[in-house]
Amino acid sequence: MRTAEQILREARTIAVVGASRDRTKTAHAVPLQIQRHGWRIVPVNPFADEIFGERVYRTLADIPFAVDLVNVFRPSADATAVVKDALAIGAPAIWLQQDIVSPEGRALAEAAGVDYVENTCIAVVRAVHALSAPRNPAADPG
Repeated sequence: MRTAEQILREARTIAVVGASRDRTKTAHAVPLQIQRHGWRIVPVNPFADEIFGERVYRTLADIPFAVDLVNVFRPSADATAVVKDALAIGAPAIWLQQDIVSPEGRALAEAAGVDYVENTCIAVVRAVHALSAPRNPAADPG
């Protein structure tokens, strides 16, 4: 299994489940920071049409292209369902933000051979390791 740093270093397109339109929420500020450092953020939120200048998808299953990572901003009680949805779309890595944990989600991801991080802020990992998105514009999904 890859470390959190390796997952982020190798990711290019990140689906953010629970991305928020509310600029005062962490679920807005953190993905926006990641986007500003070059990653493509794909917001997943059933109540918005556009966030971060990107089209919003209602569910992970609605995204018509592959993502490298599913980043989760939902309560721990919802995390297992999100992990199941991420596995269903073939996501190679799942990342639950700080204070979000799911022992069942971890077990499902590990059984599927999918990289898994929980209770860790993606923005902190990005900052600690001074990461920016890998450069490969030709590989960006439509």
